[in-house]
Amino acid sequence: MKPDAGLVNHVVAAALALAACGCAHGGGTAGTAGGMTGVRTPASDSITVALWHLDEGSGAQLFDSGPFRLVAASGTDVRPDFGRIKGGRRFQRTLDSFLFVPANPVFSPPGGFTCELWINPTEYGQYELTPLAGCWNEQPNQQSWMFALGGRDRKPPVAYLPSPGVFSFAFPTGHLGQLVFIFQPDAAGSPRTFFSGATIPLDRWTHVAVTFDDSVVRFWVDGLMDAQYASAGGIRSTPAPLLIGNYFDPRWLTGFSGTLHANAPDLNPYYAFVGDMDELRISSAARTDFPRRQ
Repeated sequence: MKPDAGLVNHVVAAALALAACGCAHGGGTAGTAGGMTGVRTPASDSITVALWHLDEGSGAQLFDSGPFRLVAASGTDVRPDFGRIKGGRRFQRTLDSFLFVPANPVFSPPGGFTCELWINPTEYGQYELTPLAGCWNEQPNQQSWMFALGGRDRKPPVAYLPSPGVFSFAFPTGHLGQLVFIFQPDAAGSPRTFFSGATIPLDRWTHVAVTFDDSVVRFWVDGLMDAQYASAGGIRSTPAPLLIGNYFDPRWLTGFSGTLHANAPDLNPYYAFVGDMDELRISSAARTDFPRRQ
């Protein structure tokens, strides 16, 4: 039986109701993090779409310092942890390890796009990739963009289960630990896939970003441009929600006491990100200024 869309909307609304009162997380230009010279808290500016500092010490809601106050609801297995700057969030290899933000057209801005965050991965995924953030699912016309880390692409008997193959269409082998950006063009055509040159290390904080100005896709690692690709055309807008740190069909979300749970028929966490995230920002232009490793 497929989940009822009206019920899912009700569940999500209930999970976010507490945050809807306007208790936004304070953004701005806080000083350097203790012992981290030159690393500043990012600020919400004129091109910020959303900015989650992920500093909340408890609770199932994570507040957005951007102009739209887009509250993220946490899955039950995401935990507060030390971040790159102040607090962060720890993601685990379970299906209930994710952050969820309801669909909003601002996540696919016309004319320019940036997705950036600090990550500290502790393992690479078993399958094609592990999502960092994306508005993408398998329902018709709900593919927009996905920012991820390349995985091991293992198959049985090395992998316990075969991959569901959601991203096999765009994923040649040999990109373990590299950044991946997939987007669906707003014109007719197949999804486009791009990879960074650098491999993101395990067990170390790295600032990663992808930018697109409707003509060039660029990857940035620790503030330095790593790779660029010409690609004309915009990113398709979509009614898909934003899912952070995991991938599954959002129609399977259920909620209880203000928390979200992925009540899927297959509970294997094929695409779960394992590690920490901090300071996730989405912007409506292609940025060029990012934190550099000191």
